[in-house]
Amino acid sequence: MGAGFPSGAGGANNKCGRSRVWGHAAKKMTYSVKEIYYTLQGEGAQTGRAAVFLRFAGCNLWIVLEKDRAQATCQFCDTDFVGTDGPNGGKFPDAASLARAVRAQWPDHVHGKPYVVCTGGEPLLQLDGAAIAAFKAQGFEIGIETNGTLLPPAGIDWICVSPKADAEQKLKRGDELKLVYPQDKARPEQFAGQNFTHFFLQPMDNQDRSANTQAATAYCLAHPQWRLSLQTHKLLGIP
Repeated sequence: MGAGFPSGAGGANNKCGRSRVWGHAAKKMTYSVKEIYYTLQGEGAQTGRAAVFLRFAGCNLWIVLEKDRAQATCQFCDTDFVGTDGPNGGKFPDAASLARAVRAQWPDHVHGKPYVVCTGGEPLLQLDGAAIAAFKAQGFEIGIETNGTLLPPAGIDWICVSPKADAEQKLKRGDELKLVYPQDKARPEQFAGQNFTHFFLQPMDNQDRSANTQAATAYCLAHPQWRLSLQTHKLLGIP
């Protein structure tokens, strides 16, 4: 088994509908949420899939003060995850109320499995067994987008890890590894042997985006294990 996982835990090739069992105990907590909204997944292997995005507030790699960006572990974040003032955001006193808020964003009377993407910030600072059970009770398949510095609780159906340079990666298996490229201290070859089904390079969205995209394209052509991930939601102008 991979580092950090108990014997009997779900493997990286678990597909949607087979929940992993990492063995975290559930705990009651208040959930701080930046925003909840319905859109299409814009990145990685699930690109184009309808989903409710649940953005938890807070991160363990940066506190989103521009004056501190240069010293942060993650210096290129493009997301506002501070506070609870986004669309449908707020503080939820229990898992059931959070799951109801997520379910309210999924359209009624449609075909297709309801899908929630838990993101942040860093969702594993808050996502626990109680929330997962409540989402399942509402009929949701559950995905996460995590920086991989924390181990997940049981019951998640799709795990996407986006490792960051200088951050200790504890989660080294899942469905997809999505590496923002280039990062001088996080090269693709450092992750190529980890236990993921899909490997993606995503060009860093900064002032050098065009050059980054060309470099990521060239790397994928030279190393076919890796696929190119583009932020299609930005191209489409959707959340």
